[in-house]
Amino acid sequence: MNAPLADRIRPKTLDDVVGQQHILGPNKVLRRIIESGTIPNMVFYGPSGVGKTTVASIIAKQSHMYLCKLNGTTASTADIRDVVAQVNTLQAVNGVLLYLDEIQYFNKKQQQTLLEFIENGSITLIASTTENPYFYVYNAILSRSTVFEFKPVEKEEVARAVDRAFRILSEDLGEEIRLEDGVTSYIASTCGGDVRKAMNAAELCTAAVRSEDEPRITMELAEQLTQRSAMRYDRDGDAHYDILSAFQKSMRGSDP
Repeated sequence: MNAPLADRIRPKTLDDVVGQQHILGPNKVLRRIIESGTIPNMVFYGPSGVGKTTVASIIAKQSHMYLCKLNGTTASTADIRDVVAQVNTLQAVNGVLLYLDEIQYFNKKQQQTLLEFIENGSITLIASTTENPYFYVYNAILSRSTVFEFKPVEKEEVARAVDRAFRILSEDLGEEIRLEDGVTSYIASTCGGDVRKAMNAAELCTAAVRSEDEPRITMELAEQLTQRSAMRYDRDGDAHYDILSAFQKSMRGSDP
C-alpha cells in the first residue's frame, strides 16, 4: 500500500517546512535551539496538520537521537517503559527522543510515569497537543518543558505546498497534470491552514483524473473533492474564551 502523499513528501529540513516562521524563521528561538544541537523537553501546541510531527522528526534527525513515536490515544505505561529500554543501546547512543502525540489523552498516572524518566534524563520528550497544554498537561511536565505554539499555516504558504504536491503527483503519473486557473488557490484557502488536508485534497483530485488521456483538474472538481474546514470551536478550550473576549470588546466599543 502506498503511503499517503502528506507522508511521502514530508519536509526533511527546516527550510522545507511551510509556515511557522514565528518560531522557525532565521534567528527565531526554536530554530536556534534545534541548530544548537542541545534539545530540551518541549511541548508543541497547535491545530492538526501544521507541522508538529514534521519538526519533531527533523529534530531527531539533526540531533542524531533515536526517535520513538507514541500516540496518547493508544499508548500505555508499558509502551513508555519499552521506549526507556532503548536507552544506552547501540541504536540510541546519542539518546532517545520520544515524540508523544496527543499527550492530552494521557491520564495523570501515565504522565507521572513519563515524568520519572524525564527527570532522570533517560529520555528527551517532545509532546504535541491540539489543546491548550496549560489545561491538559501535568504541571510538573510543563515546568520541565518549553512550550511552542504552532499556528495555522498561511494561505500563501499552503499554496506553495500544493504546487509541490501536484509536481510530485505528475511525476508519479508520468505526465503533467493540468490545473484550471484558481485550483491551487482554492485548495489552499479552504483547508483552514491544515497542510495535511490540502495534500489529501490534491491527491484525491489527482486520483479522480488519473485514467484520463490528458489529466486536467477543474475548479468544479476541486470544489467537489476539497473538504472545507469548519471554524474551529472548542467549548471548553481557548476558542470559547477568545469568542467571549471578542464579544465583550465589541460591546464596550459599541455606540450605546
